[in-house]
Amino acid sequence: MTSLRVEIDLGKIQANARCLVRGLGDRGISVTGVTKAFCGHPDVAGAMLDGGVVGLADARIKNVVRMRTAGINCPISMIRAPLLCEMEDAIQHCDASYNTELDTIRKLGAAARKLGTSHDVILVAEMGDMREGILPENLNECAARVIATPGVALKGIAANFACMGNAAPTGGDMAMLSRLADQVEGACGPFVELVSGGGSANLPWALGEGSTGRVNNLRLGEAILLGTDPVTGHPIAGLHTDAFALFAEVIETRDKPSSIPPAPIAPELGKLYLVPNDDYTARTILAVGQQDTDVSGLTFPSGMMFIGATSDHTVVDTANSTVTVGSEMEMGMNYSALMRAMSAPDVATTVHGKQKMNGSANDCETRPYLTLV
Repeated sequence: MTSLRVEIDLGKIQANARCLVRGLGDRGISVTGVTKAFCGHPDVAGAMLDGGVVGLADARIKNVVRMRTAGINCPISMIRAPLLCEMEDAIQHCDASYNTELDTIRKLGAAARKLGTSHDVILVAEMGDMREGILPENLNECAARVIATPGVALKGIAANFACMGNAAPTGGDMAMLSRLADQVEGACGPFVELVSGGGSANLPWALGEGSTGRVNNLRLGEAILLGTDPVTGHPIAGLHTDAFALFAEVIETRDKPSSIPPAPIAPELGKLYLVPNDDYTARTILAVGQQDTDVSGLTFPSGMMFIGATSDHTVVDTANSTVTVGSEMEMGMNYSALMRAMSAPDVATTVHGKQKMNGSANDCETRPYLTLV
């Protein structure tokens, strides 16, 4: 078994998806599973689907192709606008794409006509996240132009929250998104089928007591995969937070002083004598570094403390633990660390529970779920 690896528990991912699908389903909201954090790994995508998500979404066409090649036939959307060089691939492999630029949409339409098909477009409105998005006052005009573009069909509207701005949406934000859907229908005529309110940061609102309005879909990645709220980092009660773990080998462990006095630079100062230093601590080096993951997003075992990292080494204070060279250390990951590790070429993946995911069907029924703590 490769030492540097991510181990994945598919049963926990399936259980998380099922809990979220049930909780949001009671509120009239469907769930699209976002696959970009694990680079479209087909087994993980399959666990999301087994948990009841209505479709998948990714930001990179190569991940979508990976899933299609593995035989995943559910609806898949591109949640980043397709690049100009990806137009035909996007039409062939994706049922829909999230867009903001009319020129891109026209090229999608041309590619769809060339391939003898049609492509669904979801327009992204700018709701304060300040990443991609059409200003609300321009949304009706943009929708009208999409409707008039051959080869594409307007399927819905969407918004992003807590991607750039790290701020969760308010009830007022979501009410405005519902009003935008009504306005687009009033101005342009066709029914807005999909109103996708955002991602995991929307869960406190979506699972609250207020009206959900026209919002009928959320795109969830972090909540399903890690069981955490992306804004606060807090776990969501009832969801597994340990579906992914990073393992790295120990390549050195020894007691070292907290600091070593610098050598004198002037010859006249004579020989350098190291003064005994009682402030020694056990420092352990792991064979993992910045090239492999976001080390600032790792969680170390109890009693261990992160000291620092370089491109391929991570140093941990293990004074309160017994660690040996050649052993492995298991670490938790936040969303950033997970994304980096899953896309790093030197990090392997090991999947557990591919054939049968025992017990996950009852997880929602036996534990309180979907409460932020």
